[in-house]
Amino acid sequence: MRFGIFDHLDDSGVPLGQHFEDRLRLIEVYDRAGFYGYHLAEHHNTPLGYAPSPGVFLAAVAQRTKKLKFGPMVYLLPLYHPLRLIDEICMLDQMSGGRFLYGVGRGISPIEVGFYGVNFATGMQQFREAFDAIRIGLTEDELTYHGKFYDFDHVPIAMKPAQKPIPELWYGTSRPDSIPWAAENGAHIVTLRDNQAARAIIDLYKSEWAKLGRNEADLPLMGINRHIVIAESEAAARETARRAYPRWRGNMERLWAKYNVPFPLGASLPPEWDALQAHGHAIAGTPRQVRDYLAEQIEEAGATYLCCDFAFGLMSRDEAVRSAELFAAEIMPALADA
Repeated sequence: MRFGIFDHLDDSGVPLGQHFEDRLRLIEVYDRAGFYGYHLAEHHNTPLGYAPSPGVFLAAVAQRTKKLKFGPMVYLLPLYHPLRLIDEICMLDQMSGGRFLYGVGRGISPIEVGFYGVNFATGMQQFREAFDAIRIGLTEDELTYHGKFYDFDHVPIAMKPAQKPIPELWYGTSRPDSIPWAAENGAHIVTLRDNQAARAIIDLYKSEWAKLGRNEADLPLMGINRHIVIAESEAAARETARRAYPRWRGNMERLWAKYNVPFPLGASLPPEWDALQAHGHAIAGTPRQVRDYLAEQIEEAGATYLCCDFAFGLMSRDEAVRSAELFAAEIMPALADA
């Protein structure tokens, strides 16, 4: 069992420069605490995500950490020119000594990709073409690829990543129909779905893995993502969560509401914290309460990776630090052999 961090780097109510520095100092805590990976969301034109160019922020993460792996969750591949992204991936992996986590996806919001002129209806096809072209560029000295969206003929590639053949591959998903592709490419996965839906995704991945004739012992990590707030008392943890969460939730739906597009996560992400916790997507409590909740979540979902969301909305840096430190000291050791 391994433990990571998921972060939207969403608006926290403080000036933006302070927001970036607060988060980098928090990430230093994650590094010292022994978390496996830091996964940064990519969102555009919304206070839900203040890392619309995740590579810029992650370059700072590379310099402020020593052991923590890190990467986007996910690069929205249709928004990038493959040649530009090949170079960025190689730079980040080399600058960090091979700690880059290569997270990929097409994006969940037709509004955000639409700002860039990307047709959401053909986004999956464009995503897979971009992924294939980038993989060639990461492993070959020349890039030749001919598709509907991208066309390259003997383009020289000067850099290569530190990890061979490519950096560790990650895929965020909520859709079972994407799992055969993820299994074929050996991607580690993370889902925000509830335990029942997460279990179905994980079991399907294992089935697809076996169909490919691969050893069960070589399965990638299969993770669930949960909001977590920990304090010395349940009352203190709940108070923090109830204050912090609505800002994050409001920003999550902001663009969908502005453009009158149905919000697809409304049922699983209710507006208030207590309903979110009752739904099984979050926990606020003492270390013992959080440990027992997460042990049940991990077992029911069949997960081998827990992606923790400690910093969101109006959470202060000190509150997030306290959650991370209590998790590392009192929960991580108890769940490590789950």
